[in-house]
Amino acid sequence: MAAVTLKDVAERAGVSVKTVSNVVRNAPRVSEATRKRVLEAVHQLGYRPNPSARRLRTGHSGLIGLAVPDLATPYFAELAQHVRAEAAHLGLTVLIEETMGDATEELRLATGVGASLLDGVILSPLGVSPDELAAVANEFPLVLLGERSYERDQVGADHVLIDNVAAARDATAHLAGLGRTRIAAIGVDQQASATSRQRLEGFQLALHEAGVTYDPRLAPAIKEFDRRNGLLAMRALTALPARVRPDAVFCFSDLLAVGAQRALFEAGLTIPDDVAVASIDGSDEALYSTPSLTSVVPDKTAIASLAVKCLAARIRSAEPLPFEVHTAPHWLHARESTNGGRQQLFG
Repeated sequence: MAAVTLKDVAERAGVSVKTVSNVVRNAPRVSEATRKRVLEAVHQLGYRPNPSARRLRTGHSGLIGLAVPDLATPYFAELAQHVRAEAAHLGLTVLIEETMGDATEELRLATGVGASLLDGVILSPLGVSPDELAAVANEFPLVLLGERSYERDQVGADHVLIDNVAAARDATAHLAGLGRTRIAAIGVDQQASATSRQRLEGFQLALHEAGVTYDPRLAPAIKEFDRRNGLLAMRALTALPARVRPDAVFCFSDLLAVGAQRALFEAGLTIPDDVAVASIDGSDEALYSTPSLTSVVPDKTAIASLAVKCLAARIRSAEPLPFEVHTAPHWLHARESTNGGRQQLFG
């Protein structure tokens, strides 16, 4: 049986081939009624898009990759949704990969190896070194997400990020502004990652500006940015002598903060009366926790939009483009974990 073509679908749906192409690519500006009619024809005829044929026609497959460390982390799961939505507006399809921070896997994806139909990749690197990325960045369209621990032109790839130092500073300044003077930090990881270093820098800067002395005893080392490590770190902090025990804590992720809240509950301490809690990520985890978490919210929509548009421009340009670093905005959303009381969601 001959393969079903766009023309076959167009004839069945009573529309142009261009309209069918727009629906298949999930391009905007197609009415819902037309989209529904085309999709019914696609289903009836059993049409399947052929990326190889598209690449032969246009030089591009319309497929891009998104590679993140851990899709179980709410921040990356939510970011992936935004990337897929932004890509759809540009007629692109996203293949999502989970690297678990493995340097070899990150490097493989950064070069397009093993995914020959991909036009380019948006990568949130964790394990691969800047030198390794620099050696391959010019070989394949690449946009990096997350913290940057190298000079602007060292890697040779576009980069989209938030100002982690400023974000941590804002959260810590909020806690200090409540009159808290024994402010702990949960998120100083044993790997000394760029995320941890930058958020610790912002934390210490805010303490200095508030006239609060940094106490290393209030910054226990952790292994991962997850709930369990937040729980264990907060248990260690609540076990300190009363004169040292924190009256506030800044957690370097929402998941760490959720674990810390559990430890405070176990210790019979109230939030925020005994210990105020602030974090960073702005995930739904923060919104629906009890109490709701004060969190620095990175603009994930802006991050996704900048990343996809940078990658699309690099894919479609016949000439080399200058590499750019884009900083997405963030804001502090104060909730029950520092403000006290009860706040109605969406009220």
